[in-house]
Amino acid sequence: MTREGAEAIAAQGLAFLAEEPRRLSRFLALTGLDSADVAARVNDQAFLAAILEHLLEDETLLLVFAAGASVAPETIPAALNILHGQDFP
Repeated sequence: MTREGAEAIAAQGLAFLAEEPRRLSRFLALTGLDSADVAARVNDQAFLAAILEHLLEDETLLLVFAAGASVAPETIPAALNILHGQDFP
């Protein structure tokens, strides 16, 4: 997986969270961010990593996201590692 691929998965994760106000509200509450922060940090690696971490913390949420985005759930930890600067082959 490439950095661009990891960023794309995180962007899909953000779109998934934003599809349902309760999902997005929970993410914002847990991260301490607000909607203005989302727009300002959409290209921030730490923010993108936080999205994937949030999905990984709730298996049901992860599985619903993965199914809807046609992404294997097993790719999320790899994407997170890349966003954290840990590029693995």
